[in-house]
Amino acid sequence: MTVEYLSEDQIARFGRFAGEPSAQELEEFFRLDAVALQQAASKRRSHNRLGWAVQWGTVRMLDTFLSAPAEVPVGVAEFVAEQLGIEDPSCLKLYPERLPTQHEHAREIRRLLGVRDFEDGDLALREHIAGRVWVSNEGPRALFDRAVTWLLRNRVLMRGLTQLARLVGEVRTGEQALIYSVVDAPVEPEFRRGLLELLDVPEGATRSVLEGWRKGPRDVSGRGQNYALERTRDIR
Repeated sequence: MTVEYLSEDQIARFGRFAGEPSAQELEEFFRLDAVALQQAASKRRSHNRLGWAVQWGTVRMLDTFLSAPAEVPVGVAEFVAEQLGIEDPSCLKLYPERLPTQHEHAREIRRLLGVRDFEDGDLALREHIAGRVWVSNEGPRALFDRAVTWLLRNRVLMRGLTQLARLVGEVRTGEQALIYSVVDAPVEPEFRRGLLELLDVPEGATRSVLEGWRKGPRDVSGRGQNYALERTRDIR
């Protein structure tokens, strides 16, 4: 299983701009703070200053460095150029001419934003996905989106689409196999029968016993607390 389980929309927006960012997104991700302004201003040429700042904002928004920074939406280049006092945002097209410069800038931005390479967060991400498999019935698409969100929140740089999709699929398949082995483990017939009865909807009820257990009480009154204690007892 690689990317075939992903939707066209997930593929289209992964690690790239799906269109022009909104005014709110520009302010949130591409508004340079004092430190970023100082770092960008330290670059000698206009296209290097603009390229550095665009990459800084791109990592904050997309959690990745673009292989072709000059292909960012026009609105992004204009918004950043205005902050840097650069009159011609089209100079950004000159930025990819020196790859060593891009690599040096990437190292600076990593340090400045405190982002980590994917390998540093690989194990924790796998544990996060595995935990979701055990407590939910989410499909691979939902788990993939959760993986992307986790990477953004934990400042771990995004892996390639195929690699991340494969990781999610592998973890889900492995954990499901483990769950099935636990469920199918040899047990006493009476215990197995009791488990199956949890799936039945009692007469006069609208949901099964298991479904009732899955949804915790929301009532904080004395009656609600009593129900919570009874629920805990029954589950045990």
